[in-house]
Amino acid sequence: MKTELIIRSNSSDIDFALLRDGKLIELNNETSDNKFSVGDIFLAKIGKVLTGLNAAFVNVGYPKDGFLHYHDLGAQVNSLNSFIKKVSTGKYKDFTLSNFRKEEDINKDGSINQVLKTGQNLLVQIVKEPISTKGPRLSSELSIAGRFLVLVPFSNRVSVSQKIADPKEKERLKRLAKSIKPKGFGVILRTVAEGKKVAELDKDLQNSLKRWQKMCKSIPNTNTPTKILSELNRASSILRDVMNDSFTSIVTNDETLAVEIKEYLQEIYPEKEKIVKLHKSETPIFEKYGIERQIKTSFGKTVSMSRGAYLVIEHTEALHVIDVNSGNRSNKAGSQEDTALEVNLISATEIARQLQLRDMGGIIVVDFIDMHKSENRNKLYQHLKDQMALDRTKHKILPPSKFGLVQITRQRVRPELSIKTTEPNPNKNGEVEAPIVLLDKLEADLEKYMLKSKKKKIQLHVHPFIASYLTKGVNSIRFKWYLKHKKWITIIPRDAYTYLYYRFKSSKD
Repeated sequence: MKTELIIRSNSSDIDFALLRDGKLIELNNETSDNKFSVGDIFLAKIGKVLTGLNAAFVNVGYPKDGFLHYHDLGAQVNSLNSFIKKVSTGKYKDFTLSNFRKEEDINKDGSINQVLKTGQNLLVQIVKEPISTKGPRLSSELSIAGRFLVLVPFSNRVSVSQKIADPKEKERLKRLAKSIKPKGFGVILRTVAEGKKVAELDKDLQNSLKRWQKMCKSIPNTNTPTKILSELNRASSILRDVMNDSFTSIVTNDETLAVEIKEYLQEIYPEKEKIVKLHKSETPIFEKYGIERQIKTSFGKTVSMSRGAYLVIEHTEALHVIDVNSGNRSNKAGSQEDTALEVNLISATEIARQLQLRDMGGIIVVDFIDMHKSENRNKLYQHLKDQMALDRTKHKILPPSKFGLVQITRQRVRPELSIKTTEPNPNKNGEVEAPIVLLDKLEADLEKYMLKSKKKKIQLHVHPFIASYLTKGVNSIRFKWYLKHKKWITIIPRDAYTYLYYRFKSSKD
C-alpha cells in the first residue's frame, strides 16, 4: 500500500489530499480564519445553566454558544475548577499537578447546577466543530494529543487503544506508561505506540507536558472567552495521526510549508524526512496528481464504480441513504447471487472511501443488492468492516438486516465536506456548445494578450473538453493561431475549470 499526502497552499487557505495507491481517500481544508477546531482549548464563560437538559451553554466567542452536557464535564471537573481559581490569581505556578490537592469526583448521575454557575470561568475543549446553526460541542475533560499518547490532566488512569489487539503488548505499554507518567496526569496510549520504546514515549510525553505548562502560564489576566491552546495545524495533525511506513511522498507547492513539515517530521519520524518534496512543475499540483478529476467524479449525487456499478447518495436532515445499483454491468458471474455479491463487495470498498472522503457523520443506511445466502451476507459484512478499519473516525457497523440494509453510525466532529460538481449550461437553449460559444471571446482576448506579452512561451489553461476541441486534428485551431501570431501556445487541460473559464499565462507567471 502506497500513501501520499499532497498539499496545495493558497493565499488564504490550504488543501490537503490523502491518496492511497493513487486514489483520493481524504480531503481537508484549513482556512486562516478557522478559530474553532477540534482539540482547541478555551478559557470560556458559563452562560445559561439548564437543569432540564442537564447541560450548560458556554460562551467561547462563537456567534452561537457552545453546548456542554453534564456527562462531558469529566469526573474531575471540581479539581479543574479549583485549579483555574488558583492559577487565575497568578500566585499558583506549580503546573505539574504533583502537589495539587484534588477535589472529590462528581456523581455520575448528578445535576449540572450543583457543579457550574452562570458567569464562572471554565477551561473547555472543542470536541465537535460548529455545524449548520449549532455552536460547538464542548467538554471540560481536557486532553492533549501527542504522537504516541494522549495526556489527560487531573486523572490517574492509564489505558491503551482498543485497536492494539495483542494483550502482551498492551500490558507492556501500560507498564512503560506507569513508569514515566507524572503525578496528577492520566495517559492514553495511541495505536501508533505499538512496539515503541520507553524513550520515544517519554519524549512525546514531555512535549505534551510543555504544551500544558505553556497553556497554564497564559491563564492569569486572560479575558474570557479566549483560546489558550490551539490544536496543531492540519498538516501536522494529519502527519501525527496517520504517518506510518506506507507514506512514500509528501508534496507541497509552498516552500515555507515544506520546511515546516520537514522540521516536524524530524521530531516524530526522522527517517521519513526525505519524502518531503517541493512541487515545481508548471502544471498545478492538484492537476498533476489527478486530484481535481477525482474530486469531480467522487462528490456528485451519483458515484460511478468499476464494471458499470454505481452508488446513489442522498442526504436528509436525519440520516444519509446510499443505494447500490449494478447498472449496465456485463454479467460474467455464474448466477444472480454471484453477481449481487460481486457488486456489493465493490460497493462496500467505495462506500468506505466515500464516508471518509466526504466526512459523512451520523446515521448512514446502505441498501445493498439483496442476497439470499447467509454466508454471502456475512462475507459482505466482514469486507465492509475490513475496509472501514482504516478510518480514524469512530464508527460502528451493524450486520445486514432482514431487508438487506446495513446501518452505520459514524462520529460527526466537523461539517460534512460538500463540493458542487455540476455547473450551469453555457447555452440557454439547452444544447452544450461551449467551444463555439467560447471561441470568439477567447480569440479576442488572445489578440490583446499577444500585444501585451513579449514572452515567447505562452500557456492557455482551459477545461479539458475545450482543450481537446482546440487541439483536434493536424490543422487544429491552435495550429492556425501559430501561423497567425508566430508563437506556439501550450494548451493545458484543467479539470478544476468550468467550460467558459480560461486563463492565459506566461511560463513563469
